[in-house]
Amino acid sequence: MKNIITIVVLLVAFSASAQSKNAKASLAVNGVCNSCKARIEKAALGVKGVKFAQWNVGTHALSLVLDERKTNVGEVQKAIAKAGHDNALPDGSQAVTATDEDYNKVAPCCKYRDEEVVKNHH
Repeated sequence: MKNIITIVVLLVAFSASAQSKNAKASLAVNGVCNSCKARIEKAALGVKGVKFAQWNVGTHALSLVLDERKTNVGEVQKAIAKAGHDNALPDGSQAVTATDEDYNKVAPCCKYRDEEVVKNHH
C-alpha cells in the first residue's frame, strides 16, 4: 500500500512539473496601430493565467508569459480573435481568424485587412 501511495505522489508531482508557471510564448497578430495594441494586449491579459502581454506594432509580435496550469496559447489565440484580430504562431501555423462579425467591431482606423488602411499607417 505504501508503494502505491508513493507511486501516485510521484506521478502527480511529475505531471505538475510538466506545465510551467511562467511559460514564454509568442504569436503573430495582425493590427496596424496603438489602438490595436491596446485591444490585443487587453484581450490577452483577460485570459486567466496570462501574466504578461506586449504587442509590437512594427513587427506584429505578441510576447506572452502565461501559467500553463491555468491556460494555453490556444485560449489566448481565441480571445484575441474574439477581439477582432487574426493571429497565428510565429511560423504561421495554428492560424486563428477573427470572424467577420468580430473584425467589423474594430474601429475604422484598425481595419488591418483593408490595404488602404494599412498603407495609411506606414
